[in-house]
Amino acid sequence: MKFPMFRKFGRLALLAIVVGAGMSLSACGRGDDEFLVEEELPVGPAYNEALAFLNDGEFRLAAEKFEEVERQNPYSAWARKAILMSAFARYRGTDYDGAVQGLERYLTLYPGSEDAAYAQYLIAQTYYDQIPDVTRDQQATEKALEAFREVSRLYPDSQYARDSRRKLLLATDQLAGKEMEVGRYYLARDNYVAALNRFKVVVTDYQTSTHIEEALMRLTESYMALGITSEAQTAVAILGHNYPSSEWYQDAYSLLQSGGLEPREVQESFLSRAWKVATGG
Repeated sequence: MKFPMFRKFGRLALLAIVVGAGMSLSACGRGDDEFLVEEELPVGPAYNEALAFLNDGEFRLAAEKFEEVERQNPYSAWARKAILMSAFARYRGTDYDGAVQGLERYLTLYPGSEDAAYAQYLIAQTYYDQIPDVTRDQQATEKALEAFREVSRLYPDSQYARDSRRKLLLATDQLAGKEMEVGRYYLARDNYVAALNRFKVVVTDYQTSTHIEEALMRLTESYMALGITSEAQTAVAILGHNYPSSEWYQDAYSLLQSGGLEPREVQESFLSRAWKVATGG
């Protein structure tokens, strides 16, 4: 995929090209696994050669070349740029572990740099690109969520904050979807207590997700099966108050009526208290 913020690197690339103008590249050979450098390159041309690899899609070679620039010029502005560009090249080459290591190192060395917000955003994006479907472990989703929160917290006015907030919602929805998937599994096997515990997580932790309406319906279904009618009535009351036109509300209401009950929020119920905490009510 093309990274949406590639323009950020246009400024760095332009600087490298201007500095390297008029310099000839020293001869060097490239094997499949390593660089065979015949002589040390001046910084500008070496950096430009790394950029050429990047533009050609040779991401591993680009990362290695940027790292070579840093090793040869450890205290220069080129080293700072090279660390970030090496991490970006590894990200583009799907070497996600290498990318995160490089980005974390950059933030440790240059926490106040003008590209720190981008580095933090790219860490989040790296985890985001590894989010699996809801049937699998969601560790990458949780890490993406945490990293995007850091972008929003540390760099709220940056150009990356808006996209981070959007992806925060998407990652949250993914985690809620995982809870729903497991909850349905237990519900289908009449393990109502285990199902309740999963659906409760959606209501308490992922109240803004797209799964909230179904979670309230499934809570109704589980509570009715267990004979805990006050919680079932509360679930339907909350569902009807917040999502009156939802099909899930219609299903929950019908289920409640089949037991001779009407929606009623019981203030001392667990669900009523949990909903107020989750919504700040």
